[in-house]
Amino acid sequence: MAGEPAPKNMGKAPDLSKLERVKVELVAPPFVHAHEARASGKPKVVAFTLTIEEKTLVLDDEGTEIHAMTFNGSVPGPLMVVHQDDYVELTLVNPASNSMAHNIDFHAATGALGGGALTIVSPGEQVKLRFKATRAGVFVYHCAPGGAMIPWHVVSGMNGAIMVLPRDGLKDRAGKALKYDKVFYVGEQDFYVPRDKDGKFKRYASPMESFVDMQAVMKGLIPSHIVFNGKVGALTGKNALKAKVGETVLIVHSQANRDTRPHLIGGHGDHVWASGKFNNPPEEDLETWFIPGGAAGAALYTFRQPGLYAYLNHNLIEGVLLGATAHFQVEGEWNADLMSQIEPPSPIK
Repeated sequence: MAGEPAPKNMGKAPDLSKLERVKVELVAPPFVHAHEARASGKPKVVAFTLTIEEKTLVLDDEGTEIHAMTFNGSVPGPLMVVHQDDYVELTLVNPASNSMAHNIDFHAATGALGGGALTIVSPGEQVKLRFKATRAGVFVYHCAPGGAMIPWHVVSGMNGAIMVLPRDGLKDRAGKALKYDKVFYVGEQDFYVPRDKDGKFKRYASPMESFVDMQAVMKGLIPSHIVFNGKVGALTGKNALKAKVGETVLIVHSQANRDTRPHLIGGHGDHVWASGKFNNPPEEDLETWFIPGGAAGAALYTFRQPGLYAYLNHNLIEGVLLGATAHFQVEGEWNADLMSQIEPPSPIK
């Protein structure tokens, strides 16, 4: 597991001083930092910093709280974007204000348990990891400090995703170039908040105080909440994602622990990499797609009608009752050829 000791005899890190070096400032999801859809020039060293933050999150309008563990203070952590064969250089910071050791396991990386064996940091420490992004796609990253700590940290919010784009950009299944106008990152998160004897959600003074009770709920495999981007309503109503008719949106969707079934009500997946790997040809015209737990997927859609779209986990119990729903609010002109109301509701004739 990722809490294992670092490998021995790794050798000296190669000298990459002749490569261009780019420092990226990450942004909180659902937004994504500026990047090139197609790489210009040779592979680069792309430097990121993630700061671990243990914090209290409110999950719903009822005020349910959890002691979350986060990368950069958000659930999910930020989406990082590089190109295939770039080098990812991550500085992972664990401030002294935190109470636990943490690390990071990149599903995109090769060796040392995804980097988990090389990045364990106690409060007050930082570590720097570099790996070559050899495979194109979207991949989960998460904390994995060992044993029972692994699922606990993951379902406490400590996960995110990295997108490794092909150097020549995305392609359809015929090899034709695809483009997008916007990227939104949706991180689906299952939470396991314990209840008291009266059925009310419990509160705890610290993360460790909640550990035993939360483990018991986790073993039952029944989440109390399944949400997008950290809380019920994080991407609905006034927080809806914005687009215009004619815009093509790339939706990156990760779930570090449970399977999910994204569906866009009123739209489709024009091009979908459900397994998230861009060297595989995308499926087309999907209504719903399946992303297994511990993975990320990606879907392209060009909006053709204005109005409200619901993007949700189409296990409707999880999507509607537990909170895994987002909204797209789309501006533009209605296309009556695609849909028209021939008669309004009226008494049965």
